[in-house]
Amino acid sequence: MTTLLEFVSAVFIVIGGAFLFVGSLGLAKLPDTMRRLHAPTKATTLGIGSLLIASLVYFVGLRHTAGVHEILITLFLFLTAPVSAIMIAKAHIFRHQQVQQALSKDTGGSGWATLNAAPEAVQAAPAHAPADSPASPKA
Repeated sequence: MTTLLEFVSAVFIVIGGAFLFVGSLGLAKLPDTMRRLHAPTKATTLGIGSLLIASLVYFVGLRHTAGVHEILITLFLFLTAPVSAIMIAKAHIFRHQQVQQALSKDTGGSGWATLNAAPEAVQAAPAHAPADSPASPKA
């Protein structure tokens, strides 16, 4: 039984290493930001996931200890990887005008939901700051 669990752990380590290698290679070799974005968010997440499964199998199956660290790392990874991917994609879109123009129009006609302020926010905003506001310059 010990040999089987070690073999399963080794298989997951090799799979994880392969995914990490492919993700790192894609990050280095793909031509533009939007294509490079998929390498670390997809392949690397699968690679780290495989390594965490290997660690979980090893420590729970062979050492008989709880795999709390692996579960917390997985939770953190699955929460932060999509957020960082969205932020990189937004930064790329904001920096490149031709990408903004190529986006399909939404129902409001802005092209992308976060490029323009909501119509209600534009109408509600004052044209200038009142004299007693913190934004107005002091003489």
